[in-house]
Amino acid sequence: MKPKNTNRKHIVLIGGGFAGLSFARHLLNNKCYDVTLVDRNNYNYFTPLLYQVATGFLEPSAISYPFRKIFKGSNIAFRMAAVLKIDTGKNVLYLSDEGELSYDLLVFAAGSKTNFFGNDVIEQNAFYIKTIDDALSMRNGLIRTMEKASVEKDPLTRKKLLTMVIAGGGPTGVELAGMLAEFKQCLLGMDYPELKNDVLQVYLIEGSPHLLAPMSDASHKEACEVLKRSGIKIKLNTQVDHYDHDQVHLSTGKVIEAKTLIWAVGVTANTFEGIDESSLDKSGRMITNFYNQVKGYGNIYAIGDISIQYNYRHYPRGHPQLAQPAIQQGKRLAKNLLLLARGKDMKPFKYFDRGDMAIIGRKWAVADLFNHHLHLGGILGLLGWLFIHLISLVNYNNKIKTFYNWLIAYLTHDQALRMIFSSGNREAGYGKKQSEPHQVRVQDMV
Repeated sequence: MKPKNTNRKHIVLIGGGFAGLSFARHLLNNKCYDVTLVDRNNYNYFTPLLYQVATGFLEPSAISYPFRKIFKGSNIAFRMAAVLKIDTGKNVLYLSDEGELSYDLLVFAAGSKTNFFGNDVIEQNAFYIKTIDDALSMRNGLIRTMEKASVEKDPLTRKKLLTMVIAGGGPTGVELAGMLAEFKQCLLGMDYPELKNDVLQVYLIEGSPHLLAPMSDASHKEACEVLKRSGIKIKLNTQVDHYDHDQVHLSTGKVIEAKTLIWAVGVTANTFEGIDESSLDKSGRMITNFYNQVKGYGNIYAIGDISIQYNYRHYPRGHPQLAQPAIQQGKRLAKNLLLLARGKDMKPFKYFDRGDMAIIGRKWAVADLFNHHLHLGGILGLLGWLFIHLISLVNYNNKIKTFYNWLIAYLTHDQALRMIFSSGNREAGYGKKQSEPHQVRVQDMV
């Protein structure tokens, strides 16, 4: 089905993350197009702060907001569904709600998913955070692990429960390590007095010679120094090869006995049936021209993580799969489609690198701004990180909630969000065995 106004072209937008939200907001109440956003979730969420939900420092509602509230009273329609298949000849989408949706123009902003590099065992047994559900699953799992450790009598099993391995030393891995270091230093003995004489061991494994590899040498050095001072054990030039039976096997031959593996190594693009393989690169990203038009199609575009543009002078292998390129591509494509509707020439996308940043624990952050020409560390980096992340949240409700949670955590070294919520526990009662969560992981079981 199409919107009723046949004088306006219909754009179907798949995905409401950074790229999709930016695109839609720049087409609010325009006179040329009707837009339908299709997303499997009914809310937008701020992915850079998922790790804080996963570690119990933020609540999910602090970083998420309903699409229908965002676009209330506008020309942006919303449909909650997953895309099963695309018929590019008929310009029709087939959706998981058993419906169909026709389009004049199709815009992919569906982002990426966790890349396990074909390792099914790690996919089944490790934690990872790409969605709110992933973050809540990790939070529940980490708390369950602490609860089990608090009553475990066997010292070897308790040591396994209190050993955690993070694979991947990019921003997500470093920030996760920083949050677990805070928990280790300030909260472990307070929340679990039974464990006050035990040590929570956290390993951070990175395959390259540096943490935060895309950032500056100053950031590499500071990240290592701060995490080591916090008690994080760092192993560089090392990869996680395998994980099974509570053993993390490293490429160096070392084996770490651990009940918890957190996978933060990389991402790969989401793919869709109906898009020709010749339009995709080897990682599944849609190949586009400088106007984000997908190779081989005249009315299909792709923006954000799911797209790749070659032959840029500073980015010959494509732009980084980060928030800023996605936001800027969404804005540029929206403006280009408005130009196209008025019979004017589109303008090629040009990426302005505002920089990279990462927070390391409660008191330190690093930032490389304006194409890495300006480095900030320590309290200046922290203030910059806090400001950028607060203003980037989708609305004032999120900003206030997040700021409040951060303020409480900073002043008290604590946060009252370390609770397990699971739909598997419905009406279990005290005299009945509680069912496990729908997604059972090896490290949740002793």
